[in-house]
Amino acid sequence: MILEHEIPNGSKLYFGESAKVKREIEKVASDILDANGFLEIVTPVFSYHQHLSIADEKELVKVNDEKNNSISLRADSTIDVVRIIEKRLGRNTEQKKWFYVQPVFTYPTSEQYQVGVEFMGEKKLSSVLNISIDIFNKLEVAPLIQISNMKIPHILADMFDELTLDDFRHVNIEKFLNLKIEWLEKLVYLQHVEQVDELLEIVPEIIKVELIKMKELCQEIKCENSVLAPMYYAKMLYYDELFFRAISANEVFARGGRYNNNDVSSVGFAIYTDTIIEEKVK
Repeated sequence: MILEHEIPNGSKLYFGESAKVKREIEKVASDILDANGFLEIVTPVFSYHQHLSIADEKELVKVNDEKNNSISLRADSTIDVVRIIEKRLGRNTEQKKWFYVQPVFTYPTSEQYQVGVEFMGEKKLSSVLNISIDIFNKLEVAPLIQISNMKIPHILADMFDELTLDDFRHVNIEKFLNLKIEWLEKLVYLQHVEQVDELLEIVPEIIKVELIKMKELCQEIKCENSVLAPMYYAKMLYYDELFFRAISANEVFARGGRYNNNDVSSVGFAIYTDTIIEEKVK
C-alpha cells in the first residue's frame, strides 16, 4: 500500500530552508552566467534524441507520442540544447553561449536538478571551468577540481590488448599495474601538475600530447585545489577530450568537458544543484 504522504524513490522534495537554498544557487549561477554573456534556454521535458547522449538506454524513462514514436523524459540536457540551437534556432540567432536551469530524469523515478552551460564552437575548457569555479566561490563551497582527458583511456585501450574501456570505467588499477610498464605505472599515480614534466620524458608521443593539454588547462584555471586523474573515464557518450569533475567527500558537485557535434568543438558543464543543497543544509 502506498501512503498518501509517500513520494517515489529518487524524486526530490524541497521546502523551507532547502527550497530557499535551491533558489539561491540558481540565482547566483544565473547572475554570474548572465554577466559572462550567456543566455538562458529551457528545453522540452520530452525528447526524441536522448539515446544519443546516454550510454545505457535502460536509464531512460520512455513513453510514446501520438504517432507511436518512442520518446523519453530528458535524462541529459547537452545533446538537446545543442541540437535545438543548431537545427531549430540556428537561422535566428548567432548566440553561442547558453545556460539552463532544469532537472533531468532517469529510470525509474530519479530527478536531478542542474545548472548547465554550453559554449558552442569554443575549444578552451578553461573558458567555462573558470566560471564554474566563480559560482562555487560565490556559494562558499570549495570542491576539489579533478582534471582528466578522455582520449588517454581510448589510446591505452587501443595500445594494449589486455585493456578495455570498462577497466577505466571501473578504475581497475591492479590490471594497469600488472602490465609492469614503468611509464604506465607513473601515469596511474599522476596527481599533481608538477609531476607532468617528468612523465613527458618517458611516455609515448601520443600520450605526451594529451598530457600537455591537461597541464595547460591546470595553468589556465583559477583554482589551486585541483588534481589530475588521467585514467578516469566518463560514462557520457559525447565527451571526447579534456574533462573535469568538481568533487567533495565522494560527492560530485559538477562535471563538464569538451565535446564534438557535427565536427564542431564545444565545451560545457553541469552543476548538480541537489548535491550543493545537501552540503549547505545540514
